[in-house]
Amino acid sequence: MKLDHAWIAAHIPHHGSMCLLDEVLSWDLQRIACRSISHCLPDNPLRAHGRLGAGCAIEYAAQAVAVHGALLQCPPATGSGFGMLTSARRVEFAVERLDDLPQQLQVHAQRLHSDAVSALYSFALNDGERLLAQGRLSLLHGAIATLNLAGTSDSLAGSRP
Repeated sequence: MKLDHAWIAAHIPHHGSMCLLDEVLSWDLQRIACRSISHCLPDNPLRAHGRLGAGCAIEYAAQAVAVHGALLQCPPATGSGFGMLTSARRVEFAVERLDDLPQQLQVHAQRLHSDAVSALYSFALNDGERLLAQGRLSLLHGAIATLNLAGTSDSLAGSRP
């Protein structure tokens, strides 16, 4: 089974040009490595003011984590599953922007902790041997994230004067 852009788009909630990853290079129970060239595309949906800032590395990493989550389900889940990124921490950037990098990006994520409710991953974004960004991502899983959003919505609505 080839884990290419079409497979990725069918298994995460991001479709069309918002699906940033081109291929899964490798994966196991704890890690995933993906590649992308979408940072070079002039119609990248994350571009603002004619550039793709380094902060977009977080979205590349989040999509790699979503793909890893889909692969860990047997059989792999389709994009209808729902999870929610809750935080990005200890994020460090070695560059200011991604769109001026000529090489493909490699996105690496490693699961540090996971249970029925949440997961914690470390990530690194590279172009060749050079580290571009690194940090940690926390997320809530599927139904828990949906319930949390519903509860947040209700509590916000109830707090209006």
